Amino acid sequence: MIEPGGAGVRIRTATDSDLDAVMALEQASFPASAWERGTMQAEIASEWGRYIIAVDGDGRALGYAGLRAVGVEGDVQTIAVAEGARGRGIGRALLAELLAEASRRGVRELFLEVRADNDVARGLYASVGFEEIGVRPRYYQPEDVDAVVMKRTEQP
Repeated sequence: MIEPGGAGVRIRTATDSDLDAVMALEQASFPASAWERGTMQAEIASEWGRYIIAVDGDGRALGYAGLRAVGVEGDVQTIAVAEGARGRGIGRALLAELLAEASRRGVRELFLEVRADNDVARGLYASVGFEEIGVRPRYYQPEDVDAVVMKRTEQP
């Protein structure tokens, strides 16, 4: 378990027993485009990925994130932090653990999509070496928001 800044916050691998908490965060963070429960359950169980959850000392979910890695390529699938827990370094700690997991799995090229209107997330990703490589017009539906595609390359 990793302990990011903030007393009693731990990051651990998410399991099926975390599905309700992850879905509550998913729906609160992405109300119009939240993943379906079955999709999230499959992602948490997938051998190709790792989902992690940040919990406080009482076991309350503060955030979660997911990685999908196949061969030397990977994708940061999602990162979400509860509104009341933002600004405490939890998102950065979740991302750091995904980057470490990608490295352990031998990922050399890591991709993600981020909302074009999410300057905070874009800044976080850029601060750890992601570069903007393209735009997917109107990717986020039904909000009709573009996605900025970002890539981070690991040196062998």
